[in-house]
Amino acid sequence: MKERIEQALRKSEAEYTEIRIESVISSWINFRGKDLDSIGSSKTVGGIVRALFKGGWGYAIFNDLNNLEKRVREAYRSAKLVGKEHSQFAEVDPVVDEIATSFDKDFREISLSDKKSVIEEYNKIILTYSEKIATSSTAYNDTFRKIYYGNSEGTYIEDERPDAGVSLLATAREGDNVQRGFESIAGGSGFSIIEGLHEKAENAARRAVELLSAPPVNGGKYTVIINPKLAGVFAHEAFGHLSEADMVYENKRMKDLMVLGKRMGPDILNIIDDGTMPGLRGTHKYDDEGVKTKKNYLIKNGILTGRLHSRETAAKMGEQPTGNARAISYQYQPIVRMTNTCIDKGKSKLDDMLKDIKHGLYAVDMVGGQTSMEMFTFSAAYGYMIRDGKIAELVRDVVLTGNVFETLMNIDMVGDTVECPPAGGGCGKDGQSPLPVGFGGPYVRVQNVVVGGRQA
Repeated sequence: MKERIEQALRKSEAEYTEIRIESVISSWINFRGKDLDSIGSSKTVGGIVRALFKGGWGYAIFNDLNNLEKRVREAYRSAKLVGKEHSQFAEVDPVVDEIATSFDKDFREISLSDKKSVIEEYNKIILTYSEKIATSSTAYNDTFRKIYYGNSEGTYIEDERPDAGVSLLATAREGDNVQRGFESIAGGSGFSIIEGLHEKAENAARRAVELLSAPPVNGGKYTVIINPKLAGVFAHEAFGHLSEADMVYENKRMKDLMVLGKRMGPDILNIIDDGTMPGLRGTHKYDDEGVKTKKNYLIKNGILTGRLHSRETAAKMGEQPTGNARAISYQYQPIVRMTNTCIDKGKSKLDDMLKDIKHGLYAVDMVGGQTSMEMFTFSAAYGYMIRDGKIAELVRDVVLTGNVFETLMNIDMVGDTVECPPAGGGCGKDGQSPLPVGFGGPYVRVQNVVVGGRQA
């Protein structure tokens, strides 16, 4: 493959050309209630040529690998049609590398029927937990992606990227009251991450049933402690997307708000995006432009110190590439995306964060949310009231809203241990979803958070 890609690249007339070819093996199983909703497997091969000429990009997407030189010409011709200015593309050193994965249990060697048996067990646990369980949705998927990447600067990389995950959703009903419990897990370590999840399935069902009798939280302003998963989602959704350089470069308001050197939070606050963290779903040695990933501080000691770049945005903004150009498949061009986004650890113990809260809220996980520029709305999966320094009764309908910059400034304690849960799902941007990412953080305490819910 290396020789074929390099031969085709030598024929390019563009200023810069790259070829990314992917071989993808995948399987999936979905139960909805008692019914097996879908099951199957697939194998696909395809690629994309991307060419740069006078600031314009041209693309050619293909499934036939027999005439790469023709695809290179097509991409160049497209680039010529749109290129009208000087190209801006940051320089990086070329690399030649091969990254092979190792499995404790290779999901490609497990039959679809055996996978189905495991997932069906979890589905039955949910459905039989209680007569109040109305239905379930249990889904499994795995993907083994082999990537061949080469560019006209001499970089050539072969990379194996496995991923497997399961999601467990329980729906409980009591009259008009409908509540859900959810668990998920995903990662690149093999099928063993999917096995032994019986307790997770039961937890999803138990939570759905318990939430039926939990009261809605009273709306108001609270001192809120968020758990590590919600802290990671907040860092990703509310702040991480604002740190993607294409968002900043193309939006004047974001340029004014996201000025490097500006204070964003207290000295105890550090937010990082790190594509090198072991074992997480956003971890890769190189991004989809062949740039080596690294640990990038977005906020360090409360100060905005960095942002995430592709080679093009780095050149346009006079900064360095960060290894954050990513695409969900060969059918898409790489764009600026996060890898593993975390709030870094502080020095506080959870008990110390709780002890001086007379009346507050402990918010756990997330089931949905949206962001619009610097404004956010997150629905926590559930929560607990904090009373006199102790975690008290379960509550539901916990919706956190606010301005991300004000919220960051209101952080007053950060926990001393970081957790990065191997959760499923993925990130969406510009029609590319779901992109595997990692997230996490410590327990984080925030003052004066607006919490929606029942008005007291």
